[in-house]
Amino acid sequence: MTGNESTDRRELRTVVASSVIGTTVEWYDFFLYGTAAGIVFNKFYFPSDDPLVGTLLSFATFALGFIARPIGGLIFGHIGDRVGRKRTLIATMLIMGLATCAIGLIPTYDTIGVAAPIILVLLRLAQGVAIGGEWGGAVLMAVEYAPKGKRGFYGSFPQMGLALGLMLGTGVFAGLNSLMPSDAFLTWGWRIAFELSAILVLVGMVIRLKVIETPAFRKMEEHEAKATVPALELAKDRRSRRHVLLGMGSRLHEGIAFNTWAVFSISYGTGTIGMSRQPLLLGVMAAAAVMLVFIPVFGRASDRFGRRQVFAIGAILTGVAAYPALASLGTAKPVLVAVSLVVVLGVCYPIMYGPQAAFYAELFPTPVRCTGISFVYQFSGIFASGMTPLILAWLVGAAGGGYGLVLAYVLVATVVSTACTLAIRKRDLITEEVEAGEVPGALRVSPA
Repeated sequence: MTGNESTDRRELRTVVASSVIGTTVEWYDFFLYGTAAGIVFNKFYFPSDDPLVGTLLSFATFALGFIARPIGGLIFGHIGDRVGRKRTLIATMLIMGLATCAIGLIPTYDTIGVAAPIILVLLRLAQGVAIGGEWGGAVLMAVEYAPKGKRGFYGSFPQMGLALGLMLGTGVFAGLNSLMPSDAFLTWGWRIAFELSAILVLVGMVIRLKVIETPAFRKMEEHEAKATVPALELAKDRRSRRHVLLGMGSRLHEGIAFNTWAVFSISYGTGTIGMSRQPLLLGVMAAAAVMLVFIPVFGRASDRFGRRQVFAIGAILTGVAAYPALASLGTAKPVLVAVSLVVVLGVCYPIMYGPQAAFYAELFPTPVRCTGISFVYQFSGIFASGMTPLILAWLVGAAGGGYGLVLAYVLVATVVSTACTLAIRKRDLITEEVEAGEVPGALRVSPA
C-alpha cells in the first residue's frame, strides 16, 4: 500500500466516523424531545384536564422543530455550497448540543408559569435549525468521499446516526425509567438524558475538527464553478425544480412511517392502549438496533440494483406492514408489539432510508447539491415528519381510540411516495458516470 493510499483510507475513516457520530448526536438530541413530548412535556409543560389536549399541545411543539428545519436547511445549505460542507457541521452540532442541555434545565409550568412552554418552544426551534443544517452536510461528506460504485453504501453511514440516536435516546429513557420510581423519573430523572448530550457533543466536535473538505467541493473551487446564490440557481433550473417536488413527494411516506413507529407508537400505546412505558421503549430500542444493521445493507443494495427501485420497494413494503403492526399494537401484548415494531421499523423502513442519502444527492449537481438535498429533506419534513404525531393523535381521537384512520393515512402516503419515486427519471440523475463526463461542479441548466 502506498503512502497516499494509506492517507486516503485514514481520511475516509475519519469522514465516516465524523458523519456517523455527528448525526448520532443530532438525532439523539432530536428524539429525546420526541420521546419526552409523549411522556413528560404533555404533563408538566402543557398541563390540561384532558390528556388528549395536553398531548396535542406537546406534539405541536414537536412539529415546530420540523418547521424550523427548512430554515436551517437553507441557511446551512447555502454555507455548504458556498463555503464548504465541513463548515456547516461544527456550527450545527454546537447549536443542537447547547439547546438540548438547556431543555433539561427548564423549570416546569407549575414553577414559572407560561414562561416554561415559551422557553421550550424557542429551544425546540433552535434544535430544528441545527438538524436542518446537519443532515445535508453530513450526507454529502460521506457521498462525495465515497469510492467509485459505493455511493449508496457510504451514504448509508450517516443514516445510521438515526438508528443510533433513536436507540440511545429511547435506551437512556428506558434505563432511567427502570432505575428510579416513576414519580422521580417524571420529576427530575428525565433531565439527565438531556444533559448527557454534552458528552456526545464533545466527542463529535473532536472528530469533526479533523475532517477536510470533500473532493467534489475542492474540484468545484478549483474550476471556480460555485453558485452565487444556490437557492436561486436551484429555482431557475427546470430539472432541479422537478427533482425538488418529486423528492419531497418521495419522502412523504418515509417521514410518516418513521414518526408513526418511533414516536407516535409510544404515545398511542401508553395513552390510548394503556400499556406501560417500558415495553414500548424497549420495543423501539430493539427496532433501532435491527435498523442499524439493515441501513447499510440496503444502501449497498441500491449500488447494485438502483436507488429508485430499492426506495420504491421499501415504501410499498413499509406501507403493507402498517396494518399488522397497528393490529399488534392494539393487542397491548408486549412481545407481539415488540416484534411488530422490529419488523416494520427495523427491517422494512431501512429499505427506504438506506439508499436515501445517495438517491437525493444524485438529484442535484455539485454547486447546488447541499441546498437542494437540504431543502427536499427538511421542507418535506414539516408534513412528513413534524406534523405526523399531531395528525395521528387527532385521527385516533376522531376514531374514538381506533387506528382505522391512521392506517388510511399511512396507505395514502405510501401511494404518493411510490408514484413520486418512480416518476424520477434515471437519465436525469447526476450519477458518477454523468459527473465523470462533465466539468467538475458545472450546473447543467435546463431552462423553463
